[in-house]
Amino acid sequence: MTGQVGDWEATVGENNKRALMAGMVEAGTKLPSEPQADDEIRWQDGARETVRLLSAQEALAAIRAEGNGDCPDCVPMRIAKAQLTTRPIETSRGPATAPAWEFSLQGTAVRVTRVAIAPGVTVMPPLWNPDDAPVGISIESATGTVGGRQLTVTFTGAPAAGDQVCGEDYTAEAVESPTAVVVIVAAHPHGYGETCSLVGAPRTAMVELTAPLGDRTLLEVKEGLPVSVQLTP
Repeated sequence: MTGQVGDWEATVGENNKRALMAGMVEAGTKLPSEPQADDEIRWQDGARETVRLLSAQEALAAIRAEGNGDCPDCVPMRIAKAQLTTRPIETSRGPATAPAWEFSLQGTAVRVTRVAIAPGVTVMPPLWNPDDAPVGISIESATGTVGGRQLTVTFTGAPAAGDQVCGEDYTAEAVESPTAVVVIVAAHPHGYGETCSLVGAPRTAMVELTAPLGDRTLLEVKEGLPVSVQLTP
C-alpha cells in the first residue's frame, strides 16, 4: 500500500529508508483533510469498480500507522506537497491501476506514495508467532481462464523435481466457500533425511475447483491472505 518513486540519494538514503519503514513521516505543509470525490480501480481486462478515497491526511496517518516505529536515531521525513495520482497495484483479481497519493519530500527527489482507497472491510489476522508459525506452503499468485475450473498456482519450492536428490514434486487441492477459495499445496520429497540447501525456486502446481473462481477471493493457507489471480478469456 505504501511505495516510493525513485531511489534514495546517497546523502539521505541511510536515514530515509529506515525512517519510511518506521513510519516517521510528518506533514511539513498543510495537507488536504477533506474527503476526495469517489474514483475507480481499473483492471487490465477492462473491469472497473468505484471506491471511496482517503484524504491526504488519512493517507499520511495510514503510512505512520503501518510503520514499525523502530528507528530512534532517524530524522523524520517532512512532506512538502501532496498530489492525487494513480499507480499500478496487485489485487486478488489481478493487476490494476488505483488512485494514490504522491507525497513530495523535503531534501530529496524521491516521492512516497500511498494507495488512496478507503478500506471497505478490515481483516484482523491473528498475531504472527515465528516460534509457532502455521504450517503449509504459501501460494504467491495464480493464473487461469475466465469460466474455467483449473488454476495454476505459483509458490517457492525445491529447485529440483522429486526424481532428483533433494527434489520435490507438488500437488494442490482447494477448500472452497461461496466467498473464498484456499489452496493447500502438498510436497512430495525425493527422500527423507537428505542433506539439502535452503535455496528455493519458483514452482507451480495445478488445482481443480468444483466451480469457476468467479468473484471469489483466492487465499494462501498460512496467514489467510489474498493473492493475485490473473484470468484470461
